[in-house]
Formats: sequence, C-alpha cells, structure tokens
Amino acid sequence: MTKAHGQHAARKLVRLRRKNRWADKGWKKSHTFVAQKANPFGGSSHAKGIVLEKIGVGAKQPNSAIRKCVRVQLIKNDKKIIAFVPNDGCLHFIEENDEVLVSGFGRSGHAVR
Repeated sequence: MTKAHGQHAARKLVRLRRKNRWADKGWKKSHTFVAQKANPFGGSSHAKGIVLEKIGVGAKQPNSAIRKCVRVQLIKNDKKIIAFVPNDGCLHFIEENDEVLVSGFGRSGHAVR
C-alpha cells in the first residue's frame, strides 16, 4: 500500500504515522512507563535506603579485583539493590542498618543491578 496523496489525505496520513510510531523503539520507550517501572529509583536520580549487608563483588575479565559494595533496601519501594561504595576505605564508615543516599549513574549507565 502506498502513501496517500492529494488534497484530502491528511487524516489518513496522520493515522498511518500514529500507527507506525509504535515501531520506533525510542518513541515507544519514552511514551510508556515500562522503563520507569523497571528502574528501582522510579525515575528519580537519587534514593535513600537502609544498608542490609556489606559484600564484595568480583570484577569481570580481564580485571581482577573485589569491588566493595553494599546491599541496600530502598525506603520508597522496598526494592533491594547492590550499590558500589566509592573511594579507598570508605566501606569502614558504613555499618549495617545505616541510612545511605544512593545515586544513579546518569542517563545511560547501569549503576544499580
């Protein structure tokens, strides 16, 4: 089926464009709330939580290190996430049952698992 031409074809062109928009991955992602529901932060950049435990996460190949992390339960929705603790020795300042502020990695990063 070809595109409609002519003076009175506007409604059909609008209807086709509206239907075909759903094939565009970026448009669909921005116009449904699936990404917000999947995000533990719920669309916000920061979230408060309670530290459940301290854990060490092994780095992927070709690096070899134990990254210092904490398991945090978010206050706003009770989701459990793993958050990286930055800087050398900062894990000593965090105890279990402490309240911490967790920050996301920005627009395209996946800081939280």
